[in-house]
Amino acid sequence: MTLIIYLIVGWLILIGGVSWTLVAMHVSQQTIAIVTVIMLGIAVITGATRARNRDRS
Repeated sequence: MTLIIYLIVGWLILIGGVSWTLVAMHVSQQTIAIVTVIMLGIAVITGATRARNRDRS
């Protein structure tokens, strides 16, 4: 469970940093939203994979 918490917090910090950088670069909000959704999807897949692997052992 701790791994999942660290994974979620880590991904949120990463997504926040990338979004902030894109805002600072004056990228359109639509592009920022698309990048954020893609990164959230990757985070969910990564979290599910790691949680599933940990439950099996």
